[in-house]
Amino acid sequence: MRAWLCSMAFVLAGCASVPAPVPDPVRLALDKAGLPADSLGFVLQPLDGSRPALRQRADDAMAPASTMKLLTATVALDRLGINHRGRTELLSAAAPVDGLNGSVIEGPLILRGGADPDLDWPALWWLLRQLRESGVREIRGGLLVDRSLFSPARLDVGLPPFDEAPEFDYNVIPDALHLNGSLLDFELQATATRVAARTLPALPGLVVDAGAMTLSARPCKDWDEDWKSAVVQPTAEGLALKLQGAFPSGCRQRAPLQIVDRQWLVTHMVRQFWAELGGTMGPTDAEGPAPAGAAVLATHRGRPLAEVLRGVMKRSDNALTRLVYLQLGAQAAQPGEATLAASERVVRQWLAAHAVDAAALVLDNGSGLSRSERVSPALLAGVLRAGQRGSQAPELLATLPIAGVDGTLSRRLKDGPATGQARLKTGTLRDAVGLAGFVPDASGRPWVFVALLNHPEAARKGRPVLDALVNWVAEQR
Repeated sequence: MRAWLCSMAFVLAGCASVPAPVPDPVRLALDKAGLPADSLGFVLQPLDGSRPALRQRADDAMAPASTMKLLTATVALDRLGINHRGRTELLSAAAPVDGLNGSVIEGPLILRGGADPDLDWPALWWLLRQLRESGVREIRGGLLVDRSLFSPARLDVGLPPFDEAPEFDYNVIPDALHLNGSLLDFELQATATRVAARTLPALPGLVVDAGAMTLSARPCKDWDEDWKSAVVQPTAEGLALKLQGAFPSGCRQRAPLQIVDRQWLVTHMVRQFWAELGGTMGPTDAEGPAPAGAAVLATHRGRPLAEVLRGVMKRSDNALTRLVYLQLGAQAAQPGEATLAASERVVRQWLAAHAVDAAALVLDNGSGLSRSERVSPALLAGVLRAGQRGSQAPELLATLPIAGVDGTLSRRLKDGPATGQARLKTGTLRDAVGLAGFVPDASGRPWVFVALLNHPEAARKGRPVLDALVNWVAEQR
């Protein structure tokens, strides 16, 4: 009777939600995992509002893990626009002048980062090729790397590592240049007696020594379980990298790693490519802003934001999410304002404009790879509703992994009522798992779905609980 009265009140007077007992299949999953019911918070409701929202811990501040990316992506699509594109530029303080064997840049060549998500090695080579084919052969002033779009220019400097594996790609803290994701490919190969390693591409002055690595009996897919941080030592010729830990016998693996300092990497890659193109460059390299009035000589543009976000969300790419979050701040920053502070201001203003209660919100970097970031299930549900009311709704929906089909859901929810239908952003930290997005019920009616589970054993035991809740919604009529 009480539920019927609340349903009638919802229709007549806006009864927006009801406290919900945990559905039986979900309670069974919690019991099987040995997790308490109050570790789970959720908001579940048809998108059309045709029945009250079911809620548990809906207003509590909870660790979202990568479901936080939904907030960053939704605000970015609205504030930056689907066609927003990062760019990378080559500049010089003065126009090139004629020389004996081609044009000459008297000062430094300036490489200016503009939050380009697609600046990989081929893109850098093409930038330099454009410059070379314009007739420039000699650069007398070396290279100046301009990362000043963000303030401070190097957010990674002095920041403690998130975990014990700072070399891996998910831990990269981007700057405005973000060349090749600040990563260098390492190829490791083990015989029955030793481990060998090299970088791709090879760089003069960079020596990789895997002689200290031992052999393990792990499966090749678990090669990183015994990885230990490399030792980096400067030498007269460049850098020496001493790899450590163990690697599976008979295994061959290629991995992008953040071991080499990004400034060292960019200067040496530019110099190597420029030499291969037949150019010469003076000896001095530096970091700093381009002088006012510097002339643009060549440009590379990244893909439109809507295309970038599809890969970002499907793969749950932390570094590119952080890059997008920083672009929100770079576009709106006031003089002297730190970029991260400006990003947070933009997000909170967007939430206020869409009447989404941000009382539970704690922002750090916008990606969810954070010990401090917090949201409530109700906040994420409000973001989903606002996103679906906006003009960018189709683009936002297209970014979400499809249950049992692709992205971070390709191996989950593969055989059930939600398979191929639910679109959900995943989230995983050691003590937090989450799912947020849209789940069609048995009548094809989409539900707003937000479920967060916080517990010390969430990553090990919590996913079946969330999957059970998804399937329960998918079976409703």
